[in-house]
Amino acid sequence: MSFEVAVLQGLDKVVGRVMTIEAPVGTPVHFGTLEIVARTCRKRPPEEPPESAAYLEIFEKRQGEEPEARFRGWMFASSPALAAMEHPVYDVWVLDCRSAAAPR
Repeated sequence: MSFEVAVLQGLDKVVGRVMTIEAPVGTPVHFGTLEIVARTCRKRPPEEPPESAAYLEIFEKRQGEEPEARFRGWMFASSPALAAMEHPVYDVWVLDCRSAAAPR
């Protein structure tokens, strides 16, 4: 089932800050110098084993430089290391998918 919002978690390794990021599908959100665009977010039905997955495009945008693609692909909540973003400062992983009207 497809959902409208990817719920992500981001870690800034330099300052040790962990942040929950709500990324509406198709809308860029920012975490530090990263711009994250969730293209789709899917979740298994409740009668199946739990799994959430999001197709993400992540770019690094530094002032005065062209955006650099850092990650493009599927991330799975149950296996964050399976398709991890390689970055010296930031980690991003999928927590869940939810509808836009769901309570936070």
